[in-house]
Amino acid sequence: MDQTAHALGESGTLWELVERRAELTPGRPVLLQGDRVLTFGGLRERAERCAAGLYAMGVRPGTVVAWQLPTRIETAVLSFALARLGAVQTPVIPFYRDKEVGFALRESEAEFFAVPGVWRGFDHTGMARRLGARGIFEAYDDLPDGDPAVLPPPPSSGTDVRWIYWTSGTTSDPKGVLHTDRSLLAGGSCLAHALRLTAEDVGSMAFPYAHIAGPDYTVMLLLYGFPAVMFEQFALPDALDEYRRHGVTVAGGSTAFYAMFLAEQRKRPGEPVIPTLRLLAGGGAPKPPEIYHAVRKELGCQLTHGYGMTEVPMITMGDPEDTSENLATTEGRPPAGMEIRITGSGEVRLRGEAVCRGYLDPAQTAAAFDEDGFLITGDVGHLTPGGHLVLTGRIKDIIIRKGENISAKEIEDLLHEHPDVGDAAVIGLPDTERGERVCAVVEQPPGAAPLALPQLTAFLREAGLSVHKLPEQLEVVDALPRNETLRKVLKYRLREQFGPRP
Repeated sequence: MDQTAHALGESGTLWELVERRAELTPGRPVLLQGDRVLTFGGLRERAERCAAGLYAMGVRPGTVVAWQLPTRIETAVLSFALARLGAVQTPVIPFYRDKEVGFALRESEAEFFAVPGVWRGFDHTGMARRLGARGIFEAYDDLPDGDPAVLPPPPSSGTDVRWIYWTSGTTSDPKGVLHTDRSLLAGGSCLAHALRLTAEDVGSMAFPYAHIAGPDYTVMLLLYGFPAVMFEQFALPDALDEYRRHGVTVAGGSTAFYAMFLAEQRKRPGEPVIPTLRLLAGGGAPKPPEIYHAVRKELGCQLTHGYGMTEVPMITMGDPEDTSENLATTEGRPPAGMEIRITGSGEVRLRGEAVCRGYLDPAQTAAAFDEDGFLITGDVGHLTPGGHLVLTGRIKDIIIRKGENISAKEIEDLLHEHPDVGDAAVIGLPDTERGERVCAVVEQPPGAAPLALPQLTAFLREAGLSVHKLPEQLEVVDALPRNETLRKVLKYRLREQFGPRP
């Protein structure tokens, strides 16, 4: 990390980081969206004015403010305005509806709720009223405004809980994850250092800003003083013009995003789809080695993948200067200060400054940490002699067939090498004879030949998969079900769809 970034990284609060960067490079851009440009100095100025407007509305240090807003410059300004006040903010993914939003508002006891009005055909203000939300205000184009002279001093401690993020809640209600400024700063600074970025880079935010990746990424911009392009609605090929227009050098999101960029590149082989692109980076979902090699060969850029979660935004990250073998087959190494413990059963446990403080529900917190203070992740993996983390799946993704443990990820990685498989998910389904049977659910790319189970198992056997791990059921779908944040495959829906009926 260079000396400027190192000094900034010692900030105690997010607002202190904003102020220091604004003093160093006030005129440099930080956020780009369409024709609009927000500089680091402009971010500080607009956030202070917005904080004053919020203060006039009654927002004080410790006030809980929920916001459900798209990825826009105004959203970042509002979030930093709340950080300036020392409020407790709880971002909600804009695609969530009554059930998830109502739960978040009730559990957080939010006193204010910022919404975009009608966005993408849905009336968020109407939903907020329907849910009985308090302090509803719209914050799409216009933000609260006031004279910063009325503001109290900014918060001085970065260790108070000021953030409530929500897990995706795939099979039950989401969990409210408690973060501090320091835990978010730790995650963002580790990401920035791992990717070896410079002030000359141009990043991109193609994911919801309300995701934990929002502050993770923004901390990186503040540390190194480079801008990012924001996408309110991300879709390819429509977004490509913005990538080219702003000369984006770093893009990504998750494995699904890598696949989308590859699909666009395959439409025009030999012509770089984003000429300035030098690095794809992301995490949040498993990365098959085949994807890494395809990106290097076809997109002509580096790919670094990492491991993070709502509870710990940055756990490990690939180093752009690492070997191809490590980048293809591991999740990278942990930064200094992140302790990884692998239990006897192979479960990954974590301890460090980037780890959350726990959950809103004290009982969930008690169940999530072991006696030594390590977070129990539910992921399974191992560390290589060089300290790289290899994830082999989730505990719930271990299929137990006739008493033998089978890793779904091992089969998925091999399926991605099949030319007629675009994407794949492997699940275990109840079976009276075997306990569980292995079911492969695949998407096929356009123009692919139809797949049959015997053909697929023959391919897997030739690739070296043990006979007892071969799928016994094949389902071909138009599209795997995914969430709306990092496009993770929702395996519980596949189990519901293809499992036995109640």
